[in-house]
Amino acid sequence: MPRLSCKLAIVTGAARGIGLAIARHFRDEGCEVVLTDIDTENGQHEADALSFRFISLDVRSENDWATLATLCPSPDIVVNNAGITGFENGLVAHDPEHATLADWHAVHRTNLDGTFLGCRYALHGMKTRGTGAIINISSRSGLVGIPGAAAYASSKAAIRNHTKSVALYAAQKGWAIRCNSVHPAAILTPMWEAMLGNGPEREARMKDLVADTPLKRFGTVDEVAAICVMLASDEATYITGSEFSIDGGLLAGSAAQPG
Repeated sequence: MPRLSCKLAIVTGAARGIGLAIARHFRDEGCEVVLTDIDTENGQHEADALSFRFISLDVRSENDWATLATLCPSPDIVVNNAGITGFENGLVAHDPEHATLADWHAVHRTNLDGTFLGCRYALHGMKTRGTGAIINISSRSGLVGIPGAAAYASSKAAIRNHTKSVALYAAQKGWAIRCNSVHPAAILTPMWEAMLGNGPEREARMKDLVADTPLKRFGTVDEVAAICVMLASDEATYITGSEFSIDGGLLAGSAAQPG
């Protein structure tokens, strides 16, 4: 039997990249998935291709979450994946000295406030049944400092911590509602394309970007989705408040051999 049979999942930021891969893997495991995204055009296109429902959702908006709650009041799985780096409109200062308060707030509104609202929605929808799985997509950047992307790192670190608060709160209430965080490092998604380009130097740039990664390559969206399938399934009913790094060994230390 498929691992997610008879379950309903909500995936945010599902119009592309990791969110879309999670939706596809959930589908392959028998799950009904509602794709949500602020990008209505691509979101609807991908939902049609997967024969799933699409609902426009700005994760920063309480009104949008309230609308989602009326349309999908009782999900089994919620994946809070939607997020931004702060560099979507070009390079701007995101270091601790020069970042503007407006840019800092913009990243936290999407990444942290969006995850907070998503967890709150999930708890409200799951508590009557008393079971469910919440998966928050954090980042390797939530485990270490990133001087040139301080807001992104801060928001992802806060997601890691809030995940544990949600997990403990649900356990305190006696609910079998689990909440875990996933921490991808360099995963090859459309976000990287502007940096990599399509010219003859693309491969060299890719090698440079993962030079410090012991496995010497980018991760794939499918590798992230595979972890999410496990966490969403009934195989993970004793896992809550935990974090899962998908980083090619980056945080394990150095793979360099002594001279």
